[in-house]
Amino acid sequence: MSATPACPQCTLENTYPDGTMIVCADCGHEWPAAATPDDDEGERLVKDANGKLLQSGDTVVLVRDLKVKGSSVTLKQGSKIKGIRIVDGDHEVDCRTDAGPMLLKACYLKKT
Repeated sequence: MSATPACPQCTLENTYPDGTMIVCADCGHEWPAAATPDDDEGERLVKDANGKLLQSGDTVVLVRDLKVKGSSVTLKQGSKIKGIRIVDGDHEVDCRTDAGPMLLKACYLKKT
């Protein structure tokens, strides 16, 4: 068995170290050698537009109008969203709005 961990993306074990990164030869995915997918220590740190730390369950307000991709709906500035949930990915906040469930970026939100 190899000393390098399996790829977190394709789960194959054909990986090799490359400086400070580990590279998967099969899919080309790269990740830092120091961090492994098993190092999850809980919720990640997400900050709002003003730099305040957001947590799951917080209430937030939109700081600008947001057009919803694929529809004619616009989320209006000042809309209050209750009970957010912090998730992984580039859209950090999972919430329920008047237009339905949404994934939003934290930079468009302000903690109340």
